[in-house]
Amino acid sequence: MAHPSEPPPRPAHGTPGQGAAGETRSPVSVRVNGTLHDLDLDHRVTLLDALREHLDLTGAKKGCDHGQCGACTVLVDGRRANSCLLFAVTLDGCAVTTVEGLAGPDGALHPLQRAFIEQDAFQCGYCTPGQLCSAVGALREAAAGDPSRVTAAGARAGAAALTAQEIQERLSGNLCRCGAYPAIVRAVAGAAADAAALRTGADADVIV
Repeated sequence: MAHPSEPPPRPAHGTPGQGAAGETRSPVSVRVNGTLHDLDLDHRVTLLDALREHLDLTGAKKGCDHGQCGACTVLVDGRRANSCLLFAVTLDGCAVTTVEGLAGPDGALHPLQRAFIEQDAFQCGYCTPGQLCSAVGALREAAAGDPSRVTAAGARAGAAALTAQEIQERLSGNLCRCGAYPAIVRAVAGAAADAAALRTGADADVIV
């Protein structure tokens, strides 16, 4: 028996990647922009870093790295998410769409991309990929009838009317340091009338 003054024995640690006690890596299969990728990742790798460092998809931007600015927004199984807050190994079997996957298989721009250009809804462009992915998610949520904080209680049946106030609220998690907000609202409002704005190129171009 150990003497009371002796420190307790240290727990045994396995070799990284071998054995449950010391496991630090796991295989993960994730479909990104329609293409299936089999990766072996450290458990600490975020989806954002997996996209940028392992798949060379640099559209999603690293801004605050704390889920506060929205620059890293992507779609996960069709819903928007801050990729800097998600561990990649938790997404086995999921489908991820980044800004690179918005355009059609033929390269045709997504309706929101066209609207952002037409409305001059960006300046430096750093936040634009996140704004675009977030806007796709917001349009889908509104079409599905998901209310926002400003949706009137009596209007919560069916698709939400995308007023300027609705768009501002639904995109409030995406910051634009250049202050292009009025143009962004106009762009989203204009694209909302196009049913194709709910779809992405990745939805149509699934590669096994």
